[in-house]
Amino acid sequence: MSQKTPPSTIAVNKKARHLYELSEFLEAGISLTGPEVKSIRAGKVNFIDSYVEFKRGEAWLLSLHVAPYANAGYAPQEPDRPRRLLLHAREIAKLAGLVAQKGLTVVPVRVYLKRGKVKLEIALGRGKKLHDHRDTLKRRAEERDLARELA
Repeated sequence: MSQKTPPSTIAVNKKARHLYELSEFLEAGISLTGPEVKSIRAGKVNFIDSYVEFKRGEAWLLSLHVAPYANAGYAPQEPDRPRRLLLHAREIAKLAGLVAQKGLTVVPVRVYLKRGKVKLEIALGRGKKLHDHRDTLKRRAEERDLARELA
């Protein structure tokens, strides 16, 4: 009997949950080079200001910073290059339609390994307003205080 190993998380985009109300989550593959995979496995990935854009029926991940791998050899590596996301055409069409109509955005949430492959979890997000940020912080503080009293 084969046992399934849970996907191992490499990096999480904490800022996405702070800036956006995330609703619909999808798993996507990423088109990477060999040194980029080794760098991601080492945890050298940064989500700052990264997002997904749709062009000519394809989904592209923009401004995801993958640090150059130290032992890559002579091949030049561009850390912030656009990377193609591997999704089904119907998933791309659905997400592109929602982004165009409702003013939503697609943001990367986490990078993880699944069966030896690098996967990206993306989510549909609506930007939070300032008062939404304050409400979230207030709710977290109340939950923390309640947990302290119960402990």
